[in-house]
Amino acid sequence: MKIILNQDVVNLGEEGDVVVVKDGYARNYLLPTGAAVIYNKTNAAIFASRAAAIEKRKAEKRAEAASLKEKLDAVALEIVVPAGESGKLFGSVTSQMIQEELNKLGFAIERKKIEVATHAIKMTGSYTVTVHLYENESSHIKLSVVSDAELKERARKEAEEAKAKAKAEAEAKAKEEAEAEAAKAAAEAEAAAEETAEVKEEE
Repeated sequence: MKIILNQDVVNLGEEGDVVVVKDGYARNYLLPTGAAVIYNKTNAAIFASRAAAIEKRKAEKRAEAASLKEKLDAVALEIVVPAGESGKLFGSVTSQMIQEELNKLGFAIERKKIEVATHAIKMTGSYTVTVHLYENESSHIKLSVVSDAELKERARKEAEEAKAKAKAEAEAKAKEEAEAEAAKAAAEAEAAAEETAEVKEEE
């Protein structure tokens, strides 16, 4: 069925595009939801009259996508999941998990725009997730998948390092204070010795 999109539809087209889709998809989803209208001379004329307004909205969306891409490209996500000793996950990382993490950072991204190779993310490690924005604009987010056991071990090591650092700083401070006291005592002893020598000379 030939239709005209009334709004942007992911993986299909943008507002004003004329596309051909399966009849069932059009009748069961696109037409009832208002996402598209049947292509005919009347509807084509209506969209032709709205061409300038549609193009203006497209330009705005392009600008928004470029701005969002810049922000998303700087994002580095870390997802903590249960995993075995070998790093194999008990499950896999999904687009919904990515969406939730992005939401926490203030990015409202539709789940269907997030491309996660689920079959590939079944191990801990570093990955790249693609977020489709507008037209051919996409962002590539750095993703680090960490096991909960690894996170606990990291926290334990950090706590030990912090404790060792605090101990070293305390020891250095104590040594510094001891050296200062020793220097003070030596100076006082030297001053006392000089005073005694002066008294003897006067006698």
